[in-house]
Amino acid sequence: MTAGLAGDTAVALHPAFTVPSIGEILYFLIHLYDGLPIWAIPIFWAALVCILGSFVSLIVLIIRAALIRRELRDVDRQPREKSGEDDFLWVFMVPALNEEITITDSVSRLLEVEVTHKRILVINDGSSDKTGEILAGLAAPELTVLTRVPPNARQGKSEALNDAWRYLHARILGSGVYAGWDPARVIVTIVDADGRLDPEAWRVAAPFADPLVGGVQSQVRIYNRHGFITWAQDLEFGVFGSVFQLGRVAWGTANMGGNGQFNRLAALDSVAEEDTAGNRGPWLAGRLTEDQDIGLRLIHAGWRGAQSTVVTINQQGLHSLRALYRQRTRWSQGAWQVLDRIWPSMRNPHLGFVAKVDQLWYLLTPIVQAIVGLSVVLSVIFLAFGLYRPHWSIFIIVLFYVFSAGPGIAGVFFARRRPGLVPFLMNLLLAHLYLFYSWLIYPVVYRALLRQLIGRNSWAKTKREAIAPAPGPAPSPLTPGTETA
Repeated sequence: MTAGLAGDTAVALHPAFTVPSIGEILYFLIHLYDGLPIWAIPIFWAALVCILGSFVSLIVLIIRAALIRRELRDVDRQPREKSGEDDFLWVFMVPALNEEITITDSVSRLLEVEVTHKRILVINDGSSDKTGEILAGLAAPELTVLTRVPPNARQGKSEALNDAWRYLHARILGSGVYAGWDPARVIVTIVDADGRLDPEAWRVAAPFADPLVGGVQSQVRIYNRHGFITWAQDLEFGVFGSVFQLGRVAWGTANMGGNGQFNRLAALDSVAEEDTAGNRGPWLAGRLTEDQDIGLRLIHAGWRGAQSTVVTINQQGLHSLRALYRQRTRWSQGAWQVLDRIWPSMRNPHLGFVAKVDQLWYLLTPIVQAIVGLSVVLSVIFLAFGLYRPHWSIFIIVLFYVFSAGPGIAGVFFARRRPGLVPFLMNLLLAHLYLFYSWLIYPVVYRALLRQLIGRNSWAKTKREAIAPAPGPAPSPLTPGTETA
């Protein structure tokens, strides 16, 4: 009944498994939605176009991702001494607002990252819990705590990151051992307070050897995947990084995903703007997905975006469906917000025609989701009230299944490559569970649209769950630097 289901005049196939002729297929398509209310036909045709477009897009990205993974196989095995990581200064920025549960774990793991030149800059954004006390008790020469106080504090993640960016230029690069360090050789890494960055994060030095690469996104995974919802989130991130991100590497349009994003400081500097208060910074205030926004602006400025195949950042998933809805509503609203980046993307002189088409399809994601979802709702209503009675055939059912469920299944199989019959059957089962999860959270696209239309941009912070202490040696007795903003 949704885009792709048979209409009243669909041709019945005899016997059931006989493949129809070209003429029968054309007749079926012409009369696909006969019997539907006139006002609903454009919606179903639009949904059909969206489904077919998504199918083609995913197949193209899977093929390109497979080629990129093959090309990077030798590079990914490169030892640290040949990586060139010591040519860069690695600055890890950790925005922290009421993060007493996870901040010690996150900072401890950053201290274990194996890079020659390192600074860790934690932004305590006006925390009212014990975050400040915990940070004051941490000790490491690489660690600096930038404390934001009212009225500057709690203005948003973008403002906190911009404060850290200004501090980096004024203090870290303005004086001391790293004074005058070339911004082209400074890698700014955003790590959320629940993030567990791979100790071998130096491996992203390889793509940064290309001076045009402005950002590299690490693979994001969920470490507390103890139930269906968190397991599905882990698979979701795995599919996104392995297919959608990696498939865009050759175009240079892989976007930034927030936690675990690496940005060249020179690239951030090139997109910095002044806010209404006259403060300068790369991240724009008011963007609910500041990572997606800055990734797009870097691409518009001529920088290339890349995706790592080997560096991973693990973060906490959400066990509560209510909390997940709240988080994904914010993400979805951020996707609605960046629709204003469509025109700059189409005018981007640094991208070819195919890359622009892909960027357009990527930015249209919330609209595509809204149209397909609406067709599903209308199908249920029409069938439930007997307003439409489709004529089914095995061929039509299989065709509908392939185009609607096929893309998600293909993405799961590509992200979870396992040889053998048992892994194949397991992946098939997991893929269908993943499809169920995708439809479970589907309503957020409409909730986000409503919030965007009525001008609601506020968001609730995701609550952390308790974790085990981070392993490793005890910290040194040195005291971290502190700054107040």
